[in-house]
Amino acid sequence: MIRIVSLLLSLILLSACGVSPSGQEGPRILAMGDSMMAWNSLAGQSIPDAVAKELGAPVVDRSVSGARMIYRLPISGAAGLSIPKQFRGEAWDWVILNGGGNDLLFGCGCVECDRKMDKLIAEDASTGAFPDLVAKLRQSGARVVILGYLRSPGRNSPIENCRDEGDALDARLAKLAEGDAGVSFVPAAGLVPFGDLSFHALDRIHPSPKASQIIGGLVAEVIRSEKTPE
Repeated sequence: MIRIVSLLLSLILLSACGVSPSGQEGPRILAMGDSMMAWNSLAGQSIPDAVAKELGAPVVDRSVSGARMIYRLPISGAAGLSIPKQFRGEAWDWVILNGGGNDLLFGCGCVECDRKMDKLIAEDASTGAFPDLVAKLRQSGARVVILGYLRSPGRNSPIENCRDEGDALDARLAKLAEGDAGVSFVPAAGLVPFGDLSFHALDRIHPSPKASQIIGGLVAEVIRSEKTPE
């Protein structure tokens, strides 16, 4: 059992590792988040991969499948299962961030999630795990691009009943971005036509390579349109 736990932690550490931004030409970009960000990475077709290809600049990806915004266990949290701990205090020009889905899906089953939602981000976007993390990233000098989640294709998806929670989270994250010119929110709620399965992996939860490419392109547009922070 100990060997299995050690192996799992080693795999998490490997997936969460990233090079230092020092000495890198072009914008220094970090990606943080959960499986939406990390999905398709083994094939080089994740959202961070798409951003890197669009901009012609490397993106350090520390996203980890299963990661949460609110995560209390110290060892696995430091290994990447805590999204805030994926940021290690370096100087980045841009941070691409997503999260909250696992907190809602596993924390309250996307049912009666008001308390969990408020812990992630208050209705006025002034408090919560998201505002705290974004404030820390902004204090480091980085601009932040926050991603919203894909919605269910409407056909036998395990996340079908998470639609209302996704809409509420999007609204609060958009409000957070409105309060800071250095923060942008990129929604993905309207990308999936009803019944179209091409935007999702076979599990109908995570993005397909097509969806990762589209979302990465939207992120790249934001970065191209803004000046590098001072």
